[in-house]
Amino acid sequence: MKIIKTEIYKFKIPMIPFTIATGTMEYAQNILIKIHTSEGIIGYGECSAFPMIVGETQTSCYQHAKDFAAYWISKNPLAIADRLKELDNIIAGNYTIKSAFDIALYDIAAKAANQPLYAFLGGQQKAIESDLTIGIDTPENMAKQAIEFKEKGVNVIKVKLGKDPKMDVDRIKQIRAAIGDQINIRIDANQGWSKEDALTVLQNLASFDIEFCEQPMHKYYDDYLPALCAASPIPIMADESVFTHHDARKLIANKACHLINIKFSKSGGIHEAIKIHDIAKENNIACMMGGMLESRLALSAKMHFAMAKCNIKYYDMDTCLLGHLEDPIIGGVQFNGMHLSIGDQPGIGAEVDQTYLSKLEHCIV
Repeated sequence: MKIIKTEIYKFKIPMIPFTIATGTMEYAQNILIKIHTSEGIIGYGECSAFPMIVGETQTSCYQHAKDFAAYWISKNPLAIADRLKELDNIIAGNYTIKSAFDIALYDIAAKAANQPLYAFLGGQQKAIESDLTIGIDTPENMAKQAIEFKEKGVNVIKVKLGKDPKMDVDRIKQIRAAIGDQINIRIDANQGWSKEDALTVLQNLASFDIEFCEQPMHKYYDDYLPALCAASPIPIMADESVFTHHDARKLIANKACHLINIKFSKSGGIHEAIKIHDIAKENNIACMMGGMLESRLALSAKMHFAMAKCNIKYYDMDTCLLGHLEDPIIGGVQFNGMHLSIGDQPGIGAEVDQTYLSKLEHCIV
């Protein structure tokens, strides 16, 4: 089997504005690729550029995708490790756009094996329930949204914090008062607190029964994380501090996290995510399946990975529910409330409406 061409699309999806500590998003700045093979198998991949976290934009991803696609012409897509190593030889980092190509390769490989991706990865069907995220707003508005989530049957709410330490405490205080004690709350500061404020905020939030806190400080303060982990009354989940399994290895060795958030857009896709998962599992560090602002296509790949890997214990898989105003995905993961399911079609089991794609800026390499 050989790669014969790749279609590349600027997969821009309009959103209801969504705010976190690093900024406000009004569009999901995604890239979609379709890798065509000599055997007629097409592999789909998608990534979501998040410039303030990964340092990539939709434009940079689009340009690098052209180089990647050209280099892979006539190459074997089933030699996944070799293909991904070639991308690292072309350019360091840039894990977001690499993740789209990685997902497409795994889609092709699973289709060639006539298996759903979770089975190709050695897993089986299992029940998954995601959280639903509240973006940063006034404490009053966030509490109102939490009530709306509760009324919809949401059992786990993730709350974005990190703009103002004192107001963050008030945000959680009002949310907990509004929804009661039966719903799990997890928080994400997105690197927003200073190293001086992080422990104080976590101590002030201890009485509100917080499941864990993602990335309380900027990743350049990783050397302060061991002390914070030792003193914090709330477990610390590393997110922006872990892009690769080497990052995971160092944090675990330094006792700098209790948990790890795996995102394909940080790891470069499934191949590296497996390595992060495995080193965390070896050290009894549970992981969460997270994401940026992907559509249901990349979410379908994440669903397969989460089902296949036993150390994925937490699920933050609400990316396409965070205000996406369009859903052009055919097949793929389905929602029943916050419960996710997916069928047994070969590969990731998701495609994109070609009529929708025809309206987008794209190229063929």
